[in-house]
Amino acid sequence: MPTRATWVFDLDNTLHNASPHIFPHINRSMTAYLQEHLQLNEEEAGDLRAHYWRRYGATLLGLMRHHGTDPVHFLRETHDFPDLSNMVVYERGLAAMLRRLPGRKLVFSNAPRQYARAVLGLMGIEGQFDAVHSIESTGYQPKPSLAAFHSLLRSHGLIASRCVMVEDSRENLRPAKRLGMKTVWVTREARKPAYVDAKTASVLALPHILGRLGL
Repeated sequence: MPTRATWVFDLDNTLHNASPHIFPHINRSMTAYLQEHLQLNEEEAGDLRAHYWRRYGATLLGLMRHHGTDPVHFLRETHDFPDLSNMVVYERGLAAMLRRLPGRKLVFSNAPRQYARAVLGLMGIEGQFDAVHSIESTGYQPKPSLAAFHSLLRSHGLIASRCVMVEDSRENLRPAKRLGMKTVWVTREARKPAYVDAKTASVLALPHILGRLGL
């Protein structure tokens, strides 16, 4: 692999910590959306949301396939944050770390574009990425589907073997490896699956593991 790779970053729980504030807000918003638009009680809506997420990789895809839900409306309603600036949790060395990585950088997220750009802007790193490949960019085909990855490669003229995928979700790293990408798992888990080339507890450590990636 050439030294100057293309770095493909997931967003939530990779570049920032979405677990304390953002994910709970999204989960509540999605459950409320299902309650209102499918006339379900809270328990039924929560169960259906989780079922579609497990089956399709995104609640939205299940809603589109089975209920004809408008994806634009759904994403707008469920990613409306009253105080996003106080909800984003990230490590302050992020911008400096990204500058140290040689090569092109993109964000590849199952989140909507407007939300992704807002989060990157709040962290002061939006300008370090050439593009944001969001759920809209994939035609609402979420990771880990191969269709999402092919959309990424085709849209940005990427060669998989020259890409490094950085993700907190190991399920999303499996197809990346299958396509020939180098894979980095951001996790504190001890075990490393065969399809993961390197793992790190913090994305800030990426410049220190270039050797393990052959870069």
